[in-house]
Amino acid sequence: MLDKTVGSLSEAVSEISDGSTILVGGFGGSGAPIALLDALIGHGARDLVIVSNNAGSGPEGLNALIATGRVRKLICSYPKSPATSQPLAAAFEQLYRAGKIELECIPQGTLVERMRAAGAGLGPFFSPTGYGTLLAEGKESRVIDGVGYVLEQPIRADYTLVNADRADRWGNLTYRLAGRNFAPVMCTAARCTIAQVREIVPLGSILPEQVITPGIFVQKVVCHAA
Repeated sequence: MLDKTVGSLSEAVSEISDGSTILVGGFGGSGAPIALLDALIGHGARDLVIVSNNAGSGPEGLNALIATGRVRKLICSYPKSPATSQPLAAAFEQLYRAGKIELECIPQGTLVERMRAAGAGLGPFFSPTGYGTLLAEGKESRVIDGVGYVLEQPIRADYTLVNADRADRWGNLTYRLAGRNFAPVMCTAARCTIAQVREIVPLGSILPEQVITPGIFVQKVVCHAA
């Protein structure tokens, strides 16, 4: 009987190894897999490459993981955290200024398309975004029909961590409102997707047309009610 549910957050992240590349869902705090990130902090994996829209929001989750010093590189479109008095809120900025973490800054649409290309099994693609700017340095550029383009590589990962609303034991996922954000694309681009969900429901409770991420893209599901 196919059952992708696991009993605890720590069990869900237990296979993540040092040096892994991890896609992390969330748009600011919306849809961020905070509980899974906290479990990853406890797990202790290091030398990680994190791909996310931003560098975390608030003192928990991604900010807290970065503050441990176990993230080697951050790939994102918005590395600066919102202004706040919380001590961990600017963890990335502090480590970056100290030369202790790498940054690859990518325009948001390009970031999503690079992950989508990986999930679709495609190779590099040309994008007009960033042509003629610092973001194009070191990349192949071409002018096609009078338009400048930059060659972008797919982003493939070892793991994806997402926060979904509901799941069944086959791993079919739904999301709540803006909590969906980048998660459906990220789930297709990693070898193993781990989802924390508000509720695990019986098979058949999620109608086929309501499934946003099909279970074929999900390997582990853990229930974590906020």
